[in-house]
Amino acid sequence: MNCFSPRQIVAELDKYIIGQDKAKREVAVALRNRYRRSQLSLEVQEEITPKNIIMKGPTGVGKTEIARRLAKLVRAPFVKVEATKFTEVGYVGRDCESMIRDLVEYSVRLVREEQKHDVAVKAKAIAKRKIVKILCEQFKNERGEQPEVFFQDQIEARLNNGEFKDTIIEIEVDDQPKTMELVPGMGTEINLGSIFDGFMPKKKKRRKFTVSEAMKILQDEEASKLIDEDAVVTEGVRRAEQEGIIFIDEIDKIASKGKTNGADVSREGVQRDILPIVEGSTVNTKYGSVKTDYILFIAAGAFHIAGVEDLIPELQGRFPIIVELNSLTKEDFVKILTIPENALTKQYATLLSVDKIDLKFSDDAIEEIAMLCVEMNATQEDIGARRLHTIMENLLEDISFNADGTHPVIPLTIDKKYVDEHLAEIISRRNLKKFIL
Repeated sequence: MNCFSPRQIVAELDKYIIGQDKAKREVAVALRNRYRRSQLSLEVQEEITPKNIIMKGPTGVGKTEIARRLAKLVRAPFVKVEATKFTEVGYVGRDCESMIRDLVEYSVRLVREEQKHDVAVKAKAIAKRKIVKILCEQFKNERGEQPEVFFQDQIEARLNNGEFKDTIIEIEVDDQPKTMELVPGMGTEINLGSIFDGFMPKKKKRRKFTVSEAMKILQDEEASKLIDEDAVVTEGVRRAEQEGIIFIDEIDKIASKGKTNGADVSREGVQRDILPIVEGSTVNTKYGSVKTDYILFIAAGAFHIAGVEDLIPELQGRFPIIVELNSLTKEDFVKILTIPENALTKQYATLLSVDKIDLKFSDDAIEEIAMLCVEMNATQEDIGARRLHTIMENLLEDISFNADGTHPVIPLTIDKKYVDEHLAEIISRRNLKKFIL
């Protein structure tokens, strides 16, 4: 985290998200403040809590993507939850505390993967020795009178050269008991076999795999033996508490606008259930108690019908930073199609290159696609950048259907004329709207 200043964080977000500079600045400052806090004394750290953020704007303008890229950038524990999936206590639905359990679960898994990566070389060496031994047993009839060590060296050399990657071998793996859902639809599961883990040794069963598959399984098993699971859990819980980010989407759907009856009662109940978690409380998880005081919460919603002010005052007070994201303009759509590393034009060009289509887009074609997106969002529902998926699929449907890779490489440039011909129906609907009073 200390590698990135707020300017550098924004620069990294700019590679994937167009516009929304205000939102990027706010999340970059919030992230940097976490590093600043970590450098202070423990007494001062306890007094400083994160400043939670509400991002307000139409769908498809980058709210979720900003939070996801932010967490990926610093490898922070991150979970995305839908506010509409939670229900008031006493109704069927997910418990609000499950977002903390999900965060801790992800955090522990993140730490475990990091520690496995640290011991990967040692684990791979042990796994390779096991596979060499299994191959020696399998090929013992070919050995003849050669000394055992010499034969093992030969097998290992051939294994390193990739000769045996598709050879089928039989190995012992842990028998994983199946999980059982306690209450259907609630997402609460119990592993019956894990209840007696401390009393009975783990069951093993023999299964057949290719050598390359067996190498991955054995390497993972050996890495698990080399890491300290208690240390993993301790660090995982610490990271969840101090560095965790929870993104609560669709928070506007639980805001009630001036009513206190019917479904609005349940909406307000969900807000009151979320409130103590955001304020700071202790949640029991299978890894122990977790404090939520220093978790960063980023909420998002379109707020078309209800406004931020329709949330209960206590919850509003826990989200001091409110950022408004703007609808996308034609210039934004042009940039979305050309600048980001995961731009749709680049994605389609890469996909179709598999079937020997060298796809390119002219500037006038991109301008026309951007204009269509803006007009469709203005006259229909404003779904932001997601409109591009609809238009691009319609535009490239014939090419995607007919390309099969049996022909030589075909260079193909999409220009404005091609766009007008293949999106004629959409364009005609756009032109007719000019005459409707």
